[in-house]
Amino acid sequence: MGVDLGDLVPRTPTNLSNLSGKVVAIDAYNALYQFLAIIRQPDGTPLTDNAGRITSHLSGLFYRTCNLLELGIKPVYVFDGKPPALKEAEIKSRMKVKEEAIKKYEAALREGNIEEARKYAQMTSHLKDYMAEDAKRLLTFMGVPWVQAPSEGEAQAAHMAIRGDANFCASQDYDSLLFGAPQLLRNLTISGKRKLPGKNVYVEVKPEVLELARILRELGITREQLVDVGILVGTDYNPEGVKGIGPKTALKLIKTYGSLERALPAIKGAEFPVEPAKIREIFLHPDVTDNYELKWSEPDVGGVVGFLCGEKDFSEDRVRKALEEAIKGMKKARAKRTLESWF
Repeated sequence: MGVDLGDLVPRTPTNLSNLSGKVVAIDAYNALYQFLAIIRQPDGTPLTDNAGRITSHLSGLFYRTCNLLELGIKPVYVFDGKPPALKEAEIKSRMKVKEEAIKKYEAALREGNIEEARKYAQMTSHLKDYMAEDAKRLLTFMGVPWVQAPSEGEAQAAHMAIRGDANFCASQDYDSLLFGAPQLLRNLTISGKRKLPGKNVYVEVKPEVLELARILRELGITREQLVDVGILVGTDYNPEGVKGIGPKTALKLIKTYGSLERALPAIKGAEFPVEPAKIREIFLHPDVTDNYELKWSEPDVGGVVGFLCGEKDFSEDRVRKALEEAIKGMKKARAKRTLESWF
């Protein structure tokens, strides 16, 4: 879910072509969940191989990564490690939502309501351990680096950007900003034409950049205060937040009183099952590692084809064509950077 800061933060639309030559640290689990939700049959059934194993996540990961490589973008995927103990309540809540969605999905299928079935099916996505391992294996064959975070993937991606090893952190959630990501890139994995839920209407979804420095400047607060705003609204570590407090009210309170602790006495009935200081600590001093190496290489075509086509029943013609375009784009981007280094 993440923290809801959408109504507060300024953003700048961009195009994927503008990101050529840039390193983008992608929240892998966030991206895989999106692929699992979006890439489905009309009735909501996910893509599978001949053995019935789900492959929607691999389809999205492969073709979107090929698209990024073709444009000269250098992706690195960051995988979640062990979640903070405070996230347990949110994880249980998400599982409950999925269980309810499964019941509604099955009921819609029985009633022959395909549109409703697909809507609820998208809410049932569950990332199993083998899916993450398959994703890592595919990325290795593709010559794309991946990093195993000790805890939250978004925190690790933000740390890599702060160190200067990545230009952007890519995620749909705004938590990256609380973790200190200098530039958050949204809609990277879902850009393009998308159908609005419940409507026969398609919209163009474009990537957008959110700069932390600009956000703090325009809101007139510090990063620590932005974290306090997030805690009031609700994060993965205190999902409920404070009842009746939305983003705009939270911002006003923090700007008026300076900090969460000073603002709490002014909020009637404000209760926190978790000490705010503990939540703040996760965002300001997350568990991250410097033990990673970012190296991109040309895809191992035979390895990718053997894995996707030999084991997962993908179309070999489509896979080879996507790889051919990706390799062509990588060579073009490399030649451009080499030429530019002369001037």
